Amino acid sequence: MGNTIGVYGLGVMGASIAKNMVNKGERVAVYNYTPDLTEKFVEDFPNDRAAAFDDLEEFIRSLEVPRKIFLMVTAGPVVDSVIKSLIPLLDKGDIIMDGGNSDFHDSNRRYHELKGQDLHFISVGVSGGEEGALNGPALMPSGDKDAYQQVAPILEKIAAKVDGKPCCSYLGPEGSGHYVKMVHNGIEYADMQLITEAYQFLREKVGLSVEEISEVFTAWNETDLESYLIEITADILKKKDEETGKPMVDVILDKAGHKGTGKWTSQEALDTGTPSSILTEAVFARYLSAMKEERILAEKQLEGPKPSDEKLDKNDWINVVKEALFMGKICAYAQGFNQYRAAASEYGWSLDLGEIALIFRDGCIIRADFLNTISEAFKENPKLTNLLLAPYFLEKSNQYQSSLRKVVMKGMEFGLALPCLSSSLTYYDGYRSAQSGANMIQAQRDYFGAHTYERNDKEGTFHTEW
Repeated sequence: MGNTIGVYGLGVMGASIAKNMVNKGERVAVYNYTPDLTEKFVEDFPNDRAAAFDDLEEFIRSLEVPRKIFLMVTAGPVVDSVIKSLIPLLDKGDIIMDGGNSDFHDSNRRYHELKGQDLHFISVGVSGGEEGALNGPALMPSGDKDAYQQVAPILEKIAAKVDGKPCCSYLGPEGSGHYVKMVHNGIEYADMQLITEAYQFLREKVGLSVEEISEVFTAWNETDLESYLIEITADILKKKDEETGKPMVDVILDKAGHKGTGKWTSQEALDTGTPSSILTEAVFARYLSAMKEERILAEKQLEGPKPSDEKLDKNDWINVVKEALFMGKICAYAQGFNQYRAAASEYGWSLDLGEIALIFRDGCIIRADFLNTISEAFKENPKLTNLLLAPYFLEKSNQYQSSLRKVVMKGMEFGLALPCLSSSLTYYDGYRSAQSGANMIQAQRDYFGAHTYERNDKEGTFHTEW
């Protein structure tokens, strides 16, 4: 009896996925290009249903036909190299799945190249980190639907579950699964930055201690802000550094890292003409944070507002910041889901936005209680143009916009940079304005470049001799 699936790549995520599959009853063949990780896997996880291989051909021969191979290797050229090594060993109808953080353009290309050789390629966005991979990630698969149906029993078995429904669903053709994962990460960047700005405001301007803010976030996690990121923020703020006794957050250098998916989301927003400004500001905030040495010098030379003796009432402002944060999250998710809609139009995909929201409810980093409400909004109105206009979010936006405005204005008065909260307010005000200043831009373009313009009182395009 052969192995039901093979996992190629036994780094942290690959090993965790393989263990998850074994724990869910699959017979799993595992292989790594360097044998050290294979040996480590066997030592850490001895199990009769896990078969380790040092030889690639033996690994492939051990699999049931049609063969199902799950790749968990470094995104980029490594994926192409691995696929190239597999092709001569495979037969018509075999299935290769890529669970790494691949660029969806690469996934589109691989899908068509393998299809031309009668092989199936499934792009699988995987979210949830090591813990999710081991215990139940959110999975975002795409490719040929027939091929997906062959691997669905395994993927849906290892995925996180909410009310018995797997956080895994077929999304569409080509690399749309990796596209959905990419924008998920863009939303994640924005969500993390919004939470950070709320934390900064509470600490630096409301004057709460780290311990008090931890209690605030713990309380917020029992409200409509309930989410994984709010939960872990409360935990982070409880942690003390064993060496100094200081809050752990205070001994961590303020230089944020990134792996590229947030940048890809912003680049793709530009390519499709989608105003994902909040998601992009979150990327830029990380870039600015990396300029630590320059920021230290600039603080000594560049002036800000004069110090203020104003004391903010803690009880009032905790709730104001809570509402501002929720408002920022609504706007960020609205931008992310608008980007899904734009991609569907651009690439000819049929993305079910309500189903995507359901996938995100557990297993992934942006899992949150209000994803149920997002899903319901798109299920009730598949043609919904913007999340801000869904009844629940419309009500919340009208209620909370004043709090967002207060926090942003007070932050400006204090000289506190709040890039994503500010961008959320700008997006909200821009979206709700029937008349913008773009008529001046069109006039300028026509003046210096004869680019023409449309009129608001008649049909056609026009040019003026200025």
